Amino acid sequence: MAQFTNQAQLTYNNSVISSNVAVGEILEVISAAKTSLSNDYTLGEDVTYVISAVNSGTTAVTDISVTDDLGAYTFGGETLYPLTYTDGSVRMYINGVLQPSPVVTAGPPLVFSGITLPADSNLIIVYEAQINQFAPLDTLGSITNTATVDGNGIPTPITVTETVTPEAGPDLTITKSIQPIPVTENSRVTYTFLLQNYGNTEADASANAVITDTFDPILTDIIVTFNGTAWTEGTQFTYDEATGLFTTVAGEITVPAATYTTNPETGAVVIAPGVSTLTVTGTI
Repeated sequence: MAQFTNQAQLTYNNSVISSNVAVGEILEVISAAKTSLSNDYTLGEDVTYVISAVNSGTTAVTDISVTDDLGAYTFGGETLYPLTYTDGSVRMYINGVLQPSPVVTAGPPLVFSGITLPADSNLIIVYEAQINQFAPLDTLGSITNTATVDGNGIPTPITVTETVTPEAGPDLTITKSIQPIPVTENSRVTYTFLLQNYGNTEADASANAVITDTFDPILTDIIVTFNGTAWTEGTQFTYDEATGLFTTVAGEITVPAATYTTNPETGAVVIAPGVSTLTVTGTI
């Protein structure tokens, strides 16, 4: 509810008299809110946003536009946008009934336009935006997304915001290689498991990471190292020479968190994954 003030002046016989200050209020008939269906994000995923508006007045509000800044922020004198609208994702409802999609300008900024909200009605716009290379990924990062609702019958544009943060946790990948190639019978061969963590949190013992592999052909007389340190069978891994089943003990595999830097020219986030290496050498 917005207030306004007004004061009059009376002049006579070279005198100026000021009136009292009259205070009025404008009852805002349009209200709006914005939320996301998830509180956190990861690179490349879609975040679903919901913008809602209510017209509590007795007349329709026409030519409504909703402008979304897609999380815009300034870097090196340039404006960067960590969100990219997902084409075709918008759905619009009035009083819970699906409507034809609004006019979409993907931007940035993203604009939904050509909307009419009847009297005593509610509007819901649902859409998705993808997390792109300009999104902060470290544990202290966030994206604050601002939308502005404007239109005929809205005296002051309404601004609504929503903030999401990077998902905290490890994000692991594993790659396996073999040396030498080719290998002759009854000779030694080494399997190398490269573990990479793209997440902002270390995969420590509590992650209970386990590598399981069944070697075929079966290896004998194996030697296992993790990050260059020899491991002990029964304590850090188990191995069955009858079946070739190799399993690490839960919690022994750890991988440091990724590090994130910002390209000073483009503002894009560069990911350097944390790395750990497991090797298994045996006779084939």
